[in-house]
Amino acid sequence: MLIDAVIDTLVDGVKLLPFLFLTYLVMEYIEHKAGSKAERFVKKSGRLGPVVGSILGVVPQCGFSAAAANFYAGRIITLGTLISIFLSTSDEMLPILISEKVSPVLIFQILGMKIVIGMIAGFVIDLILHCKGKEESEMRIEHMCDHEHCHCDEQNIFKSALVHTLQIFAFIVVISFALNILIAIVGEDKLGSFMTSVPALGILLSGLIGLIPNCAASVVITQLYLEGLLTMGSMMAGLLVGSGIGLLVLFRVNEDMKENLKITTMLYVIGIACGFLIDLIL
Repeated sequence: MLIDAVIDTLVDGVKLLPFLFLTYLVMEYIEHKAGSKAERFVKKSGRLGPVVGSILGVVPQCGFSAAAANFYAGRIITLGTLISIFLSTSDEMLPILISEKVSPVLIFQILGMKIVIGMIAGFVIDLILHCKGKEESEMRIEHMCDHEHCHCDEQNIFKSALVHTLQIFAFIVVISFALNILIAIVGEDKLGSFMTSVPALGILLSGLIGLIPNCAASVVITQLYLEGLLTMGSMMAGLLVGSGIGLLVLFRVNEDMKENLKITTMLYVIGIACGFLIDLIL
């Protein structure tokens, strides 16, 4: 059983390598050519921040959620814009879905839901704060791109894409191996029926996994969904809550720890609430 799990994991992983590399190569090109322009655009967007933030946030860019955390710590963007970016951030979900040859229709549906949810949540939050008359103070802010210490700006796009590809390939191999062992021991039918028969548990656990400030979280959640062990609502709950290293950077640069905890709780509540709603509708 162990040997079969190893062979299946390696074979499936190697098949993904070219798709992962091409996907990251395109994303690195976009980031290096348009990343700074996108960030300036978000800063100048004002009350339309949730719209701009949710659209730009859905494209995986190294450090974009980290930059948003810095912008908010400097009160350059609103809380609604920050939340919209965190909710729409897709992190490693998109390259995995593409490399697994998931239907483009399904991919656009998932991205579309993240964008719409991010927009709505951002506008509602900003509206509530505006009605309460809360003003934001200004402070100095330092831009960061510190995702996994990859130093993307110091490398050419081919090297950066290769680094990201190997990092995610390692995550996928480890997680896929664990899943294969788990499925072999428990039984695919039993495990799948348990996860789908208790959707509330799947949504709550997926949301907690999404809070992990690491790309491994989105890898785990996406892989579980592709294995049929998570419902659409459970997957969306985790991916909505997941904001890459955004939360980690927020706790580092924003001095108000109580506010940081409130933002974290807000993300979790929005994520699981949308997860329950999606499963109810679908």
